[in-house]
Amino acid sequence: MQLIVHGGAGDEPDEPGKRQAVLDEAAASDAEAATPVEAVVSAVGILESNPRFNAGVGGAIQSDGIVRTDAGMMTDEREVSAACSMPGVRHAVSVARRVMTETPHVLLAGKHAVSFAEEFGIGSENLTTERTRERFAEAEPPESADVRERIEWVREHFSGADTVGAVAVDEGRVAAATSTGGRWFALAGRVGDVPQVGCGFYASPAGGASATGAGEDIARTTLAREAVRRLEAGENPREAAANVIGEFEELTDSTAGIIVLDDEGRTGSAYNSAAMQTATDT
Repeated sequence: MQLIVHGGAGDEPDEPGKRQAVLDEAAASDAEAATPVEAVVSAVGILESNPRFNAGVGGAIQSDGIVRTDAGMMTDEREVSAACSMPGVRHAVSVARRVMTETPHVLLAGKHAVSFAEEFGIGSENLTTERTRERFAEAEPPESADVRERIEWVREHFSGADTVGAVAVDEGRVAAATSTGGRWFALAGRVGDVPQVGCGFYASPAGGASATGAGEDIARTTLAREAVRRLEAGENPREAAANVIGEFEELTDSTAGIIVLDDEGRTGSAYNSAAMQTATDT
């Protein structure tokens, strides 16, 4: 099994060494995995449980003070699943996996996705932390329920780009997964690139990719699909990652990062933000 994980592209993190230790733990978790799907779910689940990352516990808070989580995953056999806009669900990637294994659907959303998760023992909780509650309070969200006033507040405060993801390969089998708490101060119910196939994640027999960064622009450019397309065209993972981020920057003038793993187990990553931490199992 070969595995690569990322902790999000964005600003320089506080205590990067401690974050790297968690990423290293996530990358090592594939030792217990029997399949690439199990490997990416396990790795991403570790990151969803650590408040140092914007996924699950400590995720970004939306305009109404609630953390809503999204995740998506795909395999080389074109199995695709996702779940999004779930209030209080820590392990969004586990919900996405259940959508894949238990339903004929690709995507479940909102309160119905939460109810679905509960049926399989994936509960919901308060995902805010003291740090995230303080950040939200400091932004002084409007007390008025007026929609236009809230939109103007979102335009002023909407920020952040972190997310987490993993790609695994074992004997030609591929799985890619991405999970997030979204972007800070988004309108309640906003869904970005992460659960959209080809945007935040993508896999084919050639390999897989997980993207992170400015979600709206990642969705507009189908960043993960473009990275895998480059693998299919013969580029190695390092070339594919660097070229797709260069093209993204030219098209959008935004920041993003991506990890890429091909069917031979070779890895690549690139970003144009201030930082993006990654880890592999070797």
